[in-house]
Amino acid sequence: MSADGAYDTELVVATVREVLAGHPPLTLTPDRRWDAGLWAELTEAGLTGVGLPEEAGGSGGELADAVAVVATLAAGAGAVPVAEQLLVAGPTVLAAGLELPPVDEPLTVGVSGALRVEDGRVSGTATDVAWAGAARHLVVPAEGPDGEVLALVDVGDLPATDAVNLAGEPRGSYVLDGAPARIGPVGELRARYALARAVQLSAAAETVLAWTVQYAGERVQFGRPLAKFQGIQVQLAQMAGEVTAVAALVDAAVQRLERGEPLELAAAAAKVRAGAAVDVVARLAHQVHGAIGFTQEHRLYHLTTRMWSWRDEAGNETTWARVLGAAVAGDDPWPALVGVL
Repeated sequence: MSADGAYDTELVVATVREVLAGHPPLTLTPDRRWDAGLWAELTEAGLTGVGLPEEAGGSGGELADAVAVVATLAAGAGAVPVAEQLLVAGPTVLAAGLELPPVDEPLTVGVSGALRVEDGRVSGTATDVAWAGAARHLVVPAEGPDGEVLALVDVGDLPATDAVNLAGEPRGSYVLDGAPARIGPVGELRARYALARAVQLSAAAETVLAWTVQYAGERVQFGRPLAKFQGIQVQLAQMAGEVTAVAALVDAAVQRLERGEPLELAAAAAKVRAGAAVDVVARLAHQVHGAIGFTQEHRLYHLTTRMWSWRDEAGNETTWARVLGAAVAGDDPWPALVGVL
């Protein structure tokens, strides 16, 4: 960080990559649901507070720095709740006027389940919670007497169910039986969550493309590299088109958030496009790599299983396409179209 509190984003990325080099992707199991060692090293380096203001207990820096941390960890299949903390739960807690939990204690998010809040206590079941069982703090939307609110709950001592996504990442549930909570406005929690997953999908897709191009250039069949075959060239071009389109919409959404403009439509467009790209990028990557890419020991497996999982999390294409459709269905669709970019 410079003297004025600004980060060099390239240096941030280099630092995250250096940390990741000592923590290769894990095959997650019931006995090892997350990479606690990676989290500890990221915390020691101040990376679990990037983009969150220093006066609130964060590490400072801009949104772009937090996005860079999340994207780099996604590309490296880092099994830690950094996306949820830096891009979703942390900023939403601060926007709600609540005190940010210590950034060395994992903070996560859940947007599913039937929850209600009364007199500062939350009841109901929070389902599909990212990193359930690993996180110490949880933010969830809940119904209050006057409408939906944001609830911040300490779940460190609560049991979580054992549900996981396709990549083995915890997505369990918590039963909140009158758990004490801090309450505030729910804000753009859902849109931020969708954008966080789109950022991760974009980074993973870009990495998968790079690996596939490299493999096609090195793998020799019938006396020449795969990349020399026209069919493979077409597949690589299709993948590149998808990756470029996703990156453009994700970048547009991040820029709207940086400018303090409403996020929902831009996040919806980014999540829809990122989800649609998964089918093409993951499928063609595995076609080029062949059977080896499906083995747990291969690096491709760790990213494509995450891509297939993240596609359906924080709202799938259908969920967010309905948001976009409702926005453009009125007499004047122009404001909605502008809101995407």
